[in-house]
Amino acid sequence: MPTYDYVCTSCNYEFEEFQKMSDPLLEVCPQCKGKLRRKIGGGAGLHFKGSGFYITDYKNKNSSGNGSSKKEKTAKPAEKKKTEPAKKEKTV
Repeated sequence: MPTYDYVCTSCNYEFEEFQKMSDPLLEVCPQCKGKLRRKIGGGAGLHFKGSGFYITDYKNKNSSGNGSSKKEKTAKPAEKKKTEPAKKEKTV
């Protein structure tokens, strides 16, 4: 069921209402009994209200597009490789 945004034309009170799509529009402001207008939303998707929902819970593992996994991104920095000094060759 979607969440609809309403605004009162008299007192500018704004609120959200959780309704079925088949439910009739609300017409009376719960604060001042004025006339309501339903705002047009941008189709933002789901609204999770409460604890336990995180935006990363439903994210693709390869959302960056380069094919690297989350483990690779959070890996420890690479240790510096010890390099031996280059051997000098004698020229004759």
